[in-house]
Amino acid sequence: MNWITKIIKAGEKIKSAIHKRASKEDIANSDWTSCCKGPILKKDLEENLWVCFDCNKHHRIKPKQRFDILFGKDNYEIFKTPIPKDDPLNWTDSKSYKDRLKSARKKTGMDCGMMVVSGVINDIKITAVASDFDFLGASMAAAEGEAFLYGIQHAIENKTPFLCISAGGGMRMMESLISLSQMTRTTLAINELKNNNLPYLVCITDPTAGGITASYAMLGDIHIAEPGALIAFAGARVIQGTVKEELPEGFQKSEYVEKTGFVDLIVERKDLSEKIGTLLSILLKKNSVISTEQDENTKNTQSLSKIA
Repeated sequence: MNWITKIIKAGEKIKSAIHKRASKEDIANSDWTSCCKGPILKKDLEENLWVCFDCNKHHRIKPKQRFDILFGKDNYEIFKTPIPKDDPLNWTDSKSYKDRLKSARKKTGMDCGMMVVSGVINDIKITAVASDFDFLGASMAAAEGEAFLYGIQHAIENKTPFLCISAGGGMRMMESLISLSQMTRTTLAINELKNNNLPYLVCITDPTAGGITASYAMLGDIHIAEPGALIAFAGARVIQGTVKEELPEGFQKSEYVEKTGFVDLIVERKDLSEKIGTLLSILLKKNSVISTEQDENTKNTQSLSKIA
C-alpha cells in the first residue's frame, strides 16, 4: 500500500466520521444539547431551569424537574397510582405495544406517562399531575386516565386545588377506544372537582395537542402557558390543507393562542411557582386584601340589616 492509497483511505474515514449522525441515545447520554446558537452544556441549561439564555426557548423537562421547580427539590410526595392491565387489545405494529411500554418505563423510570404528587406553594397544599413526553409522547391511555382520576380523587378528599401540567400528542392509538374514553373520564372528574368548589388550574407546556387539548387541558378555571408552547388540536398542515389559506405567523404557539382567548396568561418557568401561589390565594380567598374587603362588605351588610 503506497502513501497515496493511505491518504485516500484516511480521508474516507474522516469524511465518514464527519457525516455520521449521532443517534438519539448518543444525544441523551451526552453532556451537550443544542439550541439557537448551537451546542450548549446541559448543566448550564439546567442552572437556568432548562431555558435558553439567548432565545428564551423553554426546553421540555420531566415531571420531577417540574415539581422541583414548583415545590422545591424533592419537597413533595409522589403517589403510586393504579396501573391497569398492559396491552388490553394485544396491539402489534412494527413492534408490540408491550415492548414499547417496557422501553418507555426503562427510559423514564415511570410506570405510566403521568406523575401525581402533593406539594405546597405559598402555604397552600396542592395536588398536581404532570406528563412525561419521553413516555410514548405523553400520549393518554388507561393508565394515565387512572393516574389523573387518582389525583382528582385525592384533591377532593383532602380539599386541595388541582394543578394539571399538560403535555402530549393526544390519545394513544394502541388502546383505541379505551384511550379515547379517557377524554370523557377526565372531563367528568374535573366536573366533580368543580362541584366541590375546588380550583382547577392548567399549565400548558410544549407540546399539548390532539385529544389532550380537546379535553382536560382546556377545562381549567385559569389557563397558564409557557412561552412558545405548541397548543393545537390538528396539525398546522392539516388545517392549512382544509381551509386552503395561509395560516398566521406563530399559529398554534402560546402567544397566538393567548390573543385568541384560549390562554389567560403566559408565564415564564422561573415565575410559575409565584404566579400559581398568587392565583390560588385569590381563588381560595386567602389573599389579605380580598379578606379585608370581604370583612368590610360583611360589616356594611350587617349594618344595613340592623337599620332595616
